[in-house]
Amino acid sequence: MHTYQQNSIKLIAGNSHIQLCEKVAAKLGIDIARVGAFQYTNTETAVAIGESVRDEDVYILQTGTGETEINDFVMELLFMINACRVASARRITAVIPSFPYARQDKKDKSRAPITAKLIANLLQTAGCNHVITMDLHASQIQGFFSIPVDNLYAEPSVLRYIREKYNKDDIIMVSPDAGGAKRVASLADKLDIQFALIHKERQKANEISRMVLVGDVTDKICILVDDIADTCGTLCKAADVLLENKARKVVCMVTHAILSQNAIDKLNGSKIDKLVCTNTLPIQDKLAKCHKMETLDISATLAEAIRRLHNGESVSYLFNHVPE
Repeated sequence: MHTYQQNSIKLIAGNSHIQLCEKVAAKLGIDIARVGAFQYTNTETAVAIGESVRDEDVYILQTGTGETEINDFVMELLFMINACRVASARRITAVIPSFPYARQDKKDKSRAPITAKLIANLLQTAGCNHVITMDLHASQIQGFFSIPVDNLYAEPSVLRYIREKYNKDDIIMVSPDAGGAKRVASLADKLDIQFALIHKERQKANEISRMVLVGDVTDKICILVDDIADTCGTLCKAADVLLENKARKVVCMVTHAILSQNAIDKLNGSKIDKLVCTNTLPIQDKLAKCHKMETLDISATLAEAIRRLHNGESVSYLFNHVPE
């Protein structure tokens, strides 16, 4: 790994995913800066900066996580950015592996807010100069910002995992809905294999949709790919459809494993053979409850993106390669 001036980079850990920040710091060979956020007894968030950040290149790692505390983490990130801005940091980069409110990216019903755009405005108002994120739910979110946004991909890590674990003649890539077809087609193209997709047919409004498989999965290991696994309802239903169509087994691969409410119980009771997810979100407690889960570590990709950005190098190398 290349060298850089250690005194001109500061890595700050938000409270949302300290384990990931520790891994990134270890890969960069630096210590996490002495900056902390805590709550007063009235639940107001306060930020304390324990060392100078004047004229430094600051990276704040905070991910959009939690069933109840996601808004606390968003506010914590904004306060940390603003604290560094008023402390004369040279450049402030928000490293947000899982972008909060990314699914609220369009006005899909009357009087609905475009919340992802609001989050973009808040980050910029707080004083953010650059954003690093991973597998945005909708890539047009990059256009909500007037500052540079680097949207990294988990795809190289996913491809490496598939190549190591499976024979390409045994597998087929599957998208659980039409929206993910582009992502799955890209993976299938790079692996030189077939892909299938599941189409949701709605008979009438508010009626449970029927899932129709487009493609032949007979005697294949189906690799079901999605960007977010929240309640896991779609993945579990899709697995049933694939097995009904004579698939050998179903493996799910997702970037952001939110796994809210009773998702773990659904997974344990489902016909899914394995769920492979990245560590963009903290899932240690969920791994203990579900033997079907496996993780891909993406800390090396984030660390290399920070190093390249700091040194003024191209980040596009990471779109097709997994750094060691």
